[in-house]
Amino acid sequence: MGTVWELDFYSRPVLDDNQKKLWEVLLCEGLVGTGADAERLFRYSKFLPSSEVNSISLKGAIEEAIAEATSQGIAPPSRIRYFRYQMQNMILRACEEAGIPARPSRRTVALQRWLRDRNQTVYPQMEGYNSAPSPSVAAPPPNPQPLPDALLGQKWAFVTLEAAAFADLPEWEIDFGESFPLDMANLNPDTPIPGLLIFSPRASALSAWMSGLELAYWRIEASKNPAIVLETGAADSWILAGLPNAGLLAEAQAFESAKAKANQVHFIGIQASPESDSFAGFWLLQELPLG
Repeated sequence: MGTVWELDFYSRPVLDDNQKKLWEVLLCEGLVGTGADAERLFRYSKFLPSSEVNSISLKGAIEEAIAEATSQGIAPPSRIRYFRYQMQNMILRACEEAGIPARPSRRTVALQRWLRDRNQTVYPQMEGYNSAPSPSVAAPPPNPQPLPDALLGQKWAFVTLEAAAFADLPEWEIDFGESFPLDMANLNPDTPIPGLLIFSPRASALSAWMSGLELAYWRIEASKNPAIVLETGAADSWILAGLPNAGLLAEAQAFESAKAKANQVHFIGIQASPESDSFAGFWLLQELPLG
């Protein structure tokens, strides 16, 4: 997958001398694996006046961050994730001009953690701080799409694993997937982590297809046609399985409750059959409030 960085470029709750909001570029390494120290990830920040909000300034900041990282012996990004739906045109242009692929994603775990910290400890201490809420960053609600017929799972099951079970995740046999350091979620070792296992004779094809998406989280759609929905990218969603009866819906909603108790941490795994010892795909996920 290469080195993934996460990017934000947006106004902050701080007014400059002209009573205009300051803007800020944030770039950081993404969380990968289970042993990374989230506090030691490379981080870059730069404030800009509203008059410099353009792709040229953003490209310059990206190149400056890469130069700073390189001087510290840190690999430059092979791609960049961003979550601001409203800023995508500017971000895509700046990244393209800097020669780095960029993809919209709600899987920006390291960045969201950093933003929460800055909103609590950095911006309130700055002169010109204004606590007025920022506008929503959410993309328009998507209509879930059905999976391609060739990728439908034959069976699926809700499962749980205690948080402690993920300590040896790096040793699991997994073909496609992604994880993050579970200890950053502040969970007790015995906390049940809910998950969804999909079984399919085309497990490898399904996992390869999912690896081309930016998996964010899965949720329960309790509407007229209840279903398990996978959220990806900035605004895409896919129907993984229907919940055609009240019993299945109740079981699914119980797993939503378990997800809430686990700080929204959960997982999705793909196997050829329930007897498999390996995973064609495995993703550790967390449903995040986007800052």
